Amino acid sequence: MKLLFVVPYAPNLIRVRPYQLIRHLVARGHQVTLLTLWSEPREQGELAVFQGYGLELHAFRLLPGRSMWNCIWALPTRLPLQSVYCWQPAMARQAVELIDGRDGRPAYDAIHVEHLRGARYGIHLKAHLQRSQVRVPIIWDSVDSISHLFNQAAEQSQGSWRRWIARFELHRTQRYEGWLARQFARVLVTSPVDRQAFLSLVPLGESSPAISVLPNGVDLEYFRPASQEQREPTTLVLSGKMSYHANISMATYLVSEIMPLVWAQRPDVRLVIAGKDPPTSLKELASNPAVTVTGALADIRPCLQQAALALAPLTYGAGISNKILEAMACATPVIATTRAISGLKARPGEDLLIADTSVDFAGAVLDLLADPQYRCQIGLAGRRYVETHHRWDDVACQLEEIYQSALDILP
Repeated sequence: MKLLFVVPYAPNLIRVRPYQLIRHLVARGHQVTLLTLWSEPREQGELAVFQGYGLELHAFRLLPGRSMWNCIWALPTRLPLQSVYCWQPAMARQAVELIDGRDGRPAYDAIHVEHLRGARYGIHLKAHLQRSQVRVPIIWDSVDSISHLFNQAAEQSQGSWRRWIARFELHRTQRYEGWLARQFARVLVTSPVDRQAFLSLVPLGESSPAISVLPNGVDLEYFRPASQEQREPTTLVLSGKMSYHANISMATYLVSEIMPLVWAQRPDVRLVIAGKDPPTSLKELASNPAVTVTGALADIRPCLQQAALALAPLTYGAGISNKILEAMACATPVIATTRAISGLKARPGEDLLIADTSVDFAGAVLDLLADPQYRCQIGLAGRRYVETHHRWDDVACQLEEIYQSALDILP
């Protein structure tokens, strides 16, 4: 198939879903054109890897002033700020030029648009195709239900500013996502929870939109187990993009509510908070000598491979946590909350451990630290789980089937 991917941020090893989907679709023989944005010179450099994959790349810079103007423009409207944040007129014009076919034949078999921040490009392209009377299915990969996330963040996010933003955006996003779900040939989400959140937004009496669950995968060659001798038996790791509000709340909860219970019995335990762009509130946690806040890392794998345990006490969130999958792929035993694994088929007590209160979570940490054999057992079971359920090539195969089903219903 000839595929156009519209991604409103530079795909990379952090924004791993579009990065891996594109990579595996190309490997499976598809012709992919990537239309994307970059904000920092580092991101522009990261995009060069796609030229090595043999795809066509069109990348545009999104300046902070452009995003700010987009949000100011949207304030008096009913549009959520997320939906306009990444609007770049030059990229929109390029998208239209790319899809204009010749001799009445479409230039692409399908158009894939990523995230709420990219949905406006999908609507723009849909309108152009309709005017041109060209039929091409547009698949919108929402990834998560952002309104579902905002609904939780409005009550649970750390910091009054983040809660205010979530409350401001919530009703706008609910209305807009409910409308968007009925505008595309297919809508994709990462978990059944997010699919149900979308369906709940559909007005009574209207038919349900075509929403498919396409899980995230993990690069099983890149994320591999290390030897047990490399493990640091008293080191715990929490990883993720630390500017993300749900991760900020998770890290704060871990250090303030869970770790004091662990340190009361095991003062030798060390916690590593690994991930880019931690705010000042997280950096200040490193004033405790038992806590390390790394900031951006060139390679997250050593943190995961050397830790005795990976922790994910997520208090709210949406979709599938890539960092849980990456830790499991490294055979690092994971302890998480039920919320953190809502999109997974992992077996609690076998593939990982589940604890939903600070007391239970600290107890699970202490139990695993005291039992190296059980740690090894859980870690290896986690690796087998991701090998069975989260191979990116299998996910790309599912995506091919979704594209084909959208093509099959075209008149």
